[in-house]
Amino acid sequence: MSKQLKGKVALITGASRGIGRAIAEALAETGADVAINYNKAREEAEALCGRVVQLGIRAKAYQATVADAKQVEEMISGVVSDLGPVNILINCAGITRDRTFAKMSREMWDEVITTNLGGVFNVTHAVLPAMLEGGWGRIVCISSIVGQTGNFGQTNYAASKGGMISFVMSLAREVARKNITVNAVAPGFIDTDMTRGLPDPVKQQVIGMTPVGRMGTAQEVAAAAAFLASPAASYITGQVLAVNGGMYM
Repeated sequence: MSKQLKGKVALITGASRGIGRAIAEALAETGADVAINYNKAREEAEALCGRVVQLGIRAKAYQATVADAKQVEEMISGVVSDLGPVNILINCAGITRDRTFAKMSREMWDEVITTNLGGVFNVTHAVLPAMLEGGWGRIVCISSIVGQTGNFGQTNYAASKGGMISFVMSLAREVARKNITVNAVAPGFIDTDMTRGLPDPVKQQVIGMTPVGRMGTAQEVAAAAAFLASPAASYITGQVLAVNGGMYM
């Protein structure tokens, strides 16, 4: 897919680390200019920009909390001014606030839903008009295996990621004739900062439940997202591409 996206502008939310960072790097390698959204990790985002620029690609970091619609609007305005209209959107920003439902506070519920699902609304709603006007667009939402299967202690996270899948299917129907595709990638257990904090017995249990016998890498998820953003995926929309090592089929 080398340089197939040259001339396109990609916005990746939650791109300062983990899966988001890997996606930004993968899209840059295909030639797309990248807008790197971050919430708090400014140094990591700026370092990523530096690496991307070395590839001869335009890149800039933008601070915004995706749950805040005003911040998102200001971010999109900055991206358009600096790089141009967003052609490719990767909704990757997300948080967890895990606890069994009986002990989960309303604040924990609202925080996850507002960020993970409300953030998808805010950012997608802000970039969609330019895609419609330009007659081309790629929207990829990073969901989760938890949105497909549920998980103990993650009712809020599962609801947000499952809602994201339904969002993708619905929006895909609305914009398909405008040459805009909308898809989701549903990672399984990926080796990131989040999973590295799991106790070793839990990690081993997860690996034992995964047919390929290991956790995935952020680069493997990024490859799936980059494919869905590429011209090769122009006839794929409203789909969920699972990257989970066979843990859920």
